[in-house]
Amino acid sequence: MGWVGRLFDARDKLARMLLLDLSGVGYLVFGTQAGGSPTATQWILAAVAFGVALVFHRRPLVNLVGQVALLAVAIPVLDDTTINQVGASWALLELAMWAHRPRIIWLAAGLLATVDLTDSIGDPFRRFLSGVFGLTVEVGVPLLLGLVIRTTRELGRQAEERAAEEQRRRESESRAARADERSAIARELHDVVAHHVASMVLRVGVARHVLTDLDPRVGEVFDDVHGTGTAALADLRRLVAVLRNPDGVRGDAALTAIEPSALPAALGAAVDRARQAGVTVEADIDPAVGSLDAVRGLAVLRLTQEALTNVAKHAGTSALARLSVSVVDGAVHWEVTDNGRGRVPAAVPSGGGHGITGMRERVEVLGGQLEAGPTGTGWQVGTVLPAAVSASASARTAAPLPPAGAPAPSAPRESGASPAPAAPEPA
Repeated sequence: MGWVGRLFDARDKLARMLLLDLSGVGYLVFGTQAGGSPTATQWILAAVAFGVALVFHRRPLVNLVGQVALLAVAIPVLDDTTINQVGASWALLELAMWAHRPRIIWLAAGLLATVDLTDSIGDPFRRFLSGVFGLTVEVGVPLLLGLVIRTTRELGRQAEERAAEEQRRRESESRAARADERSAIARELHDVVAHHVASMVLRVGVARHVLTDLDPRVGEVFDDVHGTGTAALADLRRLVAVLRNPDGVRGDAALTAIEPSALPAALGAAVDRARQAGVTVEADIDPAVGSLDAVRGLAVLRLTQEALTNVAKHAGTSALARLSVSVVDGAVHWEVTDNGRGRVPAAVPSGGGHGITGMRERVEVLGGQLEAGPTGTGWQVGTVLPAAVSASASARTAAPLPPAGAPAPSAPRESGASPAPAAPEPA
């Protein structure tokens, strides 16, 4: 409503009364010059009316009664009752806008009309009719204007409530849809992915015990594959539990985070695993990562596992990968690059692969932005995780995300890569 709406806002009652009083003073000083100067009685009644309006500007009913009483006194003693009539009419306007009970409004309007008609008692019929007609201006106009403003304000309030209710309904439907989607994902992980991974782990274990005369290096590979698959199954069980009941496990750090002091060792283990797969890895890990919070620490670990697995999968086991993790002013600078083993990397597919998508979602939840793409003959992926992490962001990050560090996550360069975790190819 702009300035008109502010003019009749409940917070500006005092300002309205001040303007009304100043207008009354201006009328007394300049408006009555043609008929002579205001009398002392007129000044006294006007001053009392101004004071009542200011003192009781937050109590419209008391203000109306006071203004009507002053008008009743002014009618028999003053020739010009304009000040008191305007004061009573304005008090009725305020009451019509803010009274809690409509009945009070109509009683107040009747009171003002009765007092105003006393000025016409005993007058000729035509003058009496003129007084009755004057009630449309003194009583009808403020009453109508006040009711219109009151109705408009009520309609606006109802519209806001409906909008808020609609927003709550949409949020509720969105939460229900997300819960259904999480349940569907949990069923798929449990019934399909976990089944296949368990079968792979079982067969590797059987092969390891049946083939007793294997070369020790092959035995190490079997042991590594078996251990990786077992860890993947444990991660899947935790992920399914989180998907089915995120609120029930959100506070469990064992399910959603990593101890900060264990992060350097976990990063070292990820590097060693990549080296066991045949990739040459040069790691530059800032010891300060051990002081990171659990949420960002888990993100750094998962990003590193995903990136190094992708190097082994796409650049080959003879590739050279460089891992850089540093903490600068509380922000985590993370980057993994590879030389592509001399091959020109393919262009990024539309939308990226599932692995890149999961990495990007994890980074964006923490307020960062993932940069991934070809560089020379290799590939580069990096981000900066800001130092300040809001509570809501931490809570959202604590909820399950696709485990980027699962033993064999999908490739960032193949849009059709399967997101199902599988054991990494050691050689």
